[in-house]
Amino acid sequence: MALTVPLPPPTTTTIMEDVRVRRRAALRRLDSCSSMLELRQHHSQLVRLGLSSDNDAVGRLLRFCALSPAGDFPYALRLSQFLPHPDPYIFNTLLRSPSLPSPLLLYIQMLLRSVQPNHFTFPSLLKSLSSAGYAESLTAGLQVHAHVLKLGFHPDTFSQNNLLTLYFTFALPVDARRIFDKMRHRDVVSWTTMITGLCRLGLIDDARNLFDKMPERNSVSWNAMISGYVQNQSFHQAFQLFSQMRDNGLELDKFAAASMLAACAGLGALEQGQWIHEQIQRNQIELDSKLATTIIDMYCKCGCLEKAYEVFDGLKTKGLSSWNCMIGGLAIHGRGEEAINLFKEMEKEMVRPDDITLLNLLSACAHAGLVNQGRHLFNYMSQVHEIEHKTEHFGCLVDLLGRAGLLLEAKKVLDEMPIEPDASNLGALLGACRIHGNVELGEQIGQRVIELDPNNSGRYILLANLYASAGRWDDVANVRRLMNDRGVKKEAGWSIIEKNGVVNKFIAGGKSHPETSQIYAMVDKMLGRIRLVGYVPDRGGVFNDFENMEEKESPVFFHSENLAIAFGLLHTKQGETIRISKNLRVCRDCHEASKLISKVYDREIIVRDRNRFHHFHEGQCSCKDYW
Repeated sequence: MALTVPLPPPTTTTIMEDVRVRRRAALRRLDSCSSMLELRQHHSQLVRLGLSSDNDAVGRLLRFCALSPAGDFPYALRLSQFLPHPDPYIFNTLLRSPSLPSPLLLYIQMLLRSVQPNHFTFPSLLKSLSSAGYAESLTAGLQVHAHVLKLGFHPDTFSQNNLLTLYFTFALPVDARRIFDKMRHRDVVSWTTMITGLCRLGLIDDARNLFDKMPERNSVSWNAMISGYVQNQSFHQAFQLFSQMRDNGLELDKFAAASMLAACAGLGALEQGQWIHEQIQRNQIELDSKLATTIIDMYCKCGCLEKAYEVFDGLKTKGLSSWNCMIGGLAIHGRGEEAINLFKEMEKEMVRPDDITLLNLLSACAHAGLVNQGRHLFNYMSQVHEIEHKTEHFGCLVDLLGRAGLLLEAKKVLDEMPIEPDASNLGALLGACRIHGNVELGEQIGQRVIELDPNNSGRYILLANLYASAGRWDDVANVRRLMNDRGVKKEAGWSIIEKNGVVNKFIAGGKSHPETSQIYAMVDKMLGRIRLVGYVPDRGGVFNDFENMEEKESPVFFHSENLAIAFGLLHTKQGETIRISKNLRVCRDCHEASKLISKVYDREIIVRDRNRFHHFHEGQCSCKDYW
């Protein structure tokens, strides 16, 4: 018969070792936590192990709750409140949370519990205050800045960089510059933060001066300056800097690609945009949702809608921004029915629309004259998708109704808006009154618009054109006099066309281009040929429409788009498409001339003006004269 040997009783050492093993195992499991349900189970285990007051263990729980998208910030706060002796790590983690409602209040609690800030505290706190963006954050930021100085953290570069961001958030560049000038150790982040902040405030020249003084640049600083130029619509300078960046040996990355594609979209530079797209493919740059949307937007705004749809259709997963971009692209090309059909596909794919989707759909209906569809979508999106109508949506609906001649219904929309109509809403109705010649209503609306938006030359021009169409020349003179008295200047008109990656810019009657003589000779030739098929200059229309006459002294046919078309005919082969971008609305005379030029030269001419695209082909325009 076998004898059973009793096990020796566990010693204190054995028990402690077992506890340490279980503690290490519990902490390892915490680091792989993926949901709040799982976290609560781990939390209960920590309680059983007697670790509910351990800063290291609870800190791991708290990190998931505060920083993970699947976390629960109120749960994290409760965890911190039950710790008898929290350390700086606990509060620093909470300060990093994007869900933090009051950064300053949490910092005050930290001080009240006698937890001393360390060099990780202030960067997180200042970043949270900058992200909050409300007025009280500036006052809080000033108080925190005082603590940075008082506690001796002012030499810390990370804290100073976040102070720069804070002051730029509240549009205080002088204060930011004062901090920057006093910094003993400026790293690349310090310089880049200054450049980014100045660009956002429109101080592009100051930003460039700093950029040129940088002792060392990396791809982030180059991209910040290029992006700043694009944000401020200084597209030519963006192209020049991008060329310098490449000369300095830096390769194209997805951030530079996104900025340069936006520049191409701004200028209508299709060749450059195609080259960047090819580089993205050749270098296997990650095509995330943002970059894919930027490529689609570039092709749409460069007049190459088929290529935009090809990129869109090739996306494995289509985010909301990609759907919105493609619908918006169809809208500005006047393809309203296709935009609506694409929206229906979007719904079938279970992608939830947003307010931008509605805005693009209403714009599509307005450009294509789809009044009934526009009315339906305006109500449908609110009732089915619970999209709250914003000022821009009402403006689009007014534009839709006004273009169709339903002026009283458009005015009713304005009168019944739940918020006060702004200058954009009223301007849409004023534009409709000008199109349909309703002087009485247009005069009422025009006076209101000018007072709401006194520095916008387009408002005065619309009202003056309305008076001119009725032969009220004294009122036209009064509007012009008012513009002069207020120092309001009309935006200069220009047109651009790309050739071999170089953007050529033309103004009305301009003679600065090196090929001026050949261009004007081609203009005369164009004029002669279209006269043979019935062209008669609309001088009266141009005289009335001084928004688009660019320079009254210039002959009608020497408008900037006609000079660009002449240049295009000189430098493209038979059958090639001519693409032009213009900063103002195409005038009636140039619109008619472009139709006839497309017919006699058998060319497709694509013109992007301020509002939309016009595809001229075989004597017709894609807008069907509905613009």
